[in-house]
Amino acid sequence: MNAPALMPLTARRDGPLRGRLRAPGDKSISHRALILGAMTVGESLVHGLLEGEDVLRTAAAMRALGARLERREDGVWCIRGVGIGGFRQPAAPLDFGNSGTGCRLALGAVAGCPVTASFDGDASLRKRPMRRVLDPLERMGARIVAGAQDGRLPLTLQGARDPLPVTYESPVASAQLKSAVLLAGLAAPGETTVIENEATRDHTERLLKHFGAKITVKPFGERGRRIVLKGQPELEPASITVPADPSSAAFPLVAALIVPGSDIILEAVMTNPLRTGLITTLRDMGAQIDIVDKRGDGGEEVADLRVRAGPLKGVEVPAARAPSMIDEYPILAVAAAFAEGTTRMQGLQELRVKESDRLAATADMLRANGVDVAIEGDDLLVHGKGRAPGGAEVATRMDHRIAMAALVMGLAAENPVRIDDGAFIATSFPGFVDLMHSLGADVA
Repeated sequence: MNAPALMPLTARRDGPLRGRLRAPGDKSISHRALILGAMTVGESLVHGLLEGEDVLRTAAAMRALGARLERREDGVWCIRGVGIGGFRQPAAPLDFGNSGTGCRLALGAVAGCPVTASFDGDASLRKRPMRRVLDPLERMGARIVAGAQDGRLPLTLQGARDPLPVTYESPVASAQLKSAVLLAGLAAPGETTVIENEATRDHTERLLKHFGAKITVKPFGERGRRIVLKGQPELEPASITVPADPSSAAFPLVAALIVPGSDIILEAVMTNPLRTGLITTLRDMGAQIDIVDKRGDGGEEVADLRVRAGPLKGVEVPAARAPSMIDEYPILAVAAAFAEGTTRMQGLQELRVKESDRLAATADMLRANGVDVAIEGDDLLVHGKGRAPGGAEVATRMDHRIAMAALVMGLAAENPVRIDDGAFIATSFPGFVDLMHSLGADVA
């Protein structure tokens, strides 16, 4: 088999960014909508689904497990589910490509069903940890019958014939881990409880309620939550409109802040408080970001964002903010390079187990382009000087967010910035280059 061709891209300065755009649908909600739709009885409709490679892999997995999924000509996805515990045994391994979210959530959904399924992914996903998700699923009755060392992919999971409810205190702040336990808990009698010491994105809880599950969320400790799910509900089919992904909107947003004279509007961005850490941080840095036309849609908060270029200053970013912006640190680091003064981003250990060691990759990206940067423990320090020399080629390490962050840097750097491969951008932001072109960016 031939290796896929690389797609190098270069970004360079070319005047201000102007216009309006809507970023693709939120990836987190898209994955969850497909999986929960597949676990209902009846037909659910999903509007604005992110049609990136990661999400399409999850759609393929749900089909392999017996659900019927169809994309209509108007772009709406119709899902006819098989009910809780109704998945069939897939004929072949479920291949999640580069998607850790799709894989971990599907592990939870399958763990509550009396079927055996094999899970696999690309070279990057095979390196990512699955053990912490598998531990609670095994307590609920699922069993690994074949697998790589330390629970990494490829692995084969035998779902529980009689799943057990658990009370599980998450050892790390991970929405994927929490969600996997809740999805498995749908098939268990009684109550499944997940305790978070640090609240993480709550899309699974909101969508479970949207589909008719009985779930309660209460504060726990200073910053945590206690989530209780009543098992074996009859999930009801529902319509969902997926808002624009704030993690994707982050790239044109930061581009508009650092390219002089820019003034753009980002439409229908999700403003769930557990996902707006980047906006909070950038405003602390002095960014001109106006939140307008707030509204609700499908249980989520949505608004338009007006973003204008202007001076930024370095700030301290507390570790407690990490769960609300865990995917946005590479692009925040780019903003910090163009700020005046030092930005310290604290508590970034979770970045070490993303698509790449994203902490090291972010530092390497900045350093190669002449930015003064350091890693101290799990903290990233960017010593901003209001400018970046640029001029380097960045090794993306199969990481879509490193690729987009480097290209945004190139739009404001003194010299063009090149990436070795932009193919992986499609996993989360299909059409990224074309949408940036629509604002006047020079990316080719």
